Amino acid sequence: MQSPLAERVQVRVEEEVFYVDKALLVEHSEYFRALFQSGMKESTQKEIRIRDLSATGFLIMLKILEGGYPTLSCEENLRAVECAAFLQVKAMAKYLINSLNSDNCIILFQAAAMFGLLDLFHSAALYIRDSYADLEEYLDCLSPELLDYVESLIPSTFVAVGAHTPTYEFLEDLSRTICYLDEEKNIWRTLSCLPLTASTFLAGIAMMDNKIYIVGGVYGYNKQIVDQSFCYDATADSWSEFPGPQQLRYDVTLTAHGDYLYAIGGEFEKTPLKSVEKFNVSTNAWSFISDLPQPAAAAPCAQAMGRIFVCLWKPLDTTIIYEYEPRKDEWLSVSTLNRPQSYGHCMVAHRDNLYIMRNGPFDDFLRCMIDCYNLTTKQWISLPGQYMNSKGALFTAVIKGDTVYTVNKMLTLLYAIDENTWKFKKEKAGFPRSGSLQTFLLRLPRTNHSIAT
Repeated sequence: MQSPLAERVQVRVEEEVFYVDKALLVEHSEYFRALFQSGMKESTQKEIRIRDLSATGFLIMLKILEGGYPTLSCEENLRAVECAAFLQVKAMAKYLINSLNSDNCIILFQAAAMFGLLDLFHSAALYIRDSYADLEEYLDCLSPELLDYVESLIPSTFVAVGAHTPTYEFLEDLSRTICYLDEEKNIWRTLSCLPLTASTFLAGIAMMDNKIYIVGGVYGYNKQIVDQSFCYDATADSWSEFPGPQQLRYDVTLTAHGDYLYAIGGEFEKTPLKSVEKFNVSTNAWSFISDLPQPAAAAPCAQAMGRIFVCLWKPLDTTIIYEYEPRKDEWLSVSTLNRPQSYGHCMVAHRDNLYIMRNGPFDDFLRCMIDCYNLTTKQWISLPGQYMNSKGALFTAVIKGDTVYTVNKMLTLLYAIDENTWKFKKEKAGFPRSGSLQTFLLRLPRTNHSIAT
């Protein structure tokens, strides 16, 4: 809501007139910032007229800048790109990047190329590259130059790491590795060995800018916390260290958003934590932000439409979804789900949907139940595509394009997300190690790696 004391300006686009908070335009638009600070007569006129721009695009911009999450049609996407480029609105371009999906990636790719939005152009190309097999029949609309650009990019790869504690050099554990699935050969290969002092047991792990970040983790009978954090750069194939959070924590949830890592909750000395810290990669420093609404360890976390969501569980059998709003530094309650469950649940996001996966009741705990919450309609549905897995419940999943990757020791299972169902797509080799896993996607240089054994 705009402050009643805010200075408003009258902007005419095509035949429509908008009354807009001047400070909002100055904050987000390079065009308006230059206009109002130029001293030219236009900066003091009663009405500012914007030519060669659609009113539709301008209205979409206002909705986004005021905190809305509009769902856009094909034509609206085109007008939004035009507006973001013409008025130089980075927040709008970022919103379009976060809204990329298989329905709009091609039009956004073409529009970004036309209007020169380079970040959106590259992000859309990466999305198309990752979904190339599913989108190939629709790519004949691209020029040879655009298609060549897509094909020059490295697709993302399904990567997994097991739970390992630090080791001594003379007791080197050859299984302490990060591995990836070579889908063409249907085998798992070794990507890199973990540093000797790194722990992935009860650690928080996240991916950002094609780098894996590992925070926390424990070793020894007393669960001593590893206070140093580790980063693996997949492009350079190198490891580095960075400071651990100010509050030592294990069984922590780690997620990356913007230029920050967020260490959410966790435990310390067997006590669940409410505290949350963010790590500024540029300054190499941690700082505290608002606490969680309740203490939580290993809280499921996912990002949809560029927004951070966590699941917190309250007995009896109540899951509450919260959103973290970085601009306000607040945790906002989104929705509540009441379902019987036994011991585990996780969450993944696709488009504007959050999928909550959990074990069934105690008498059916190997069954994986799935519920979906739609952020636009604010409605829950139970998926008819719930699956049974006799080889163990699957509670790690990542989504590439419209495909869900889940894995255990026996199988890697791929599901296609089709409207409100998960449909079985194909089966690949299982991860060649036992124990719990964390999974993510990386873009790996085209290098031959040894087979994981």
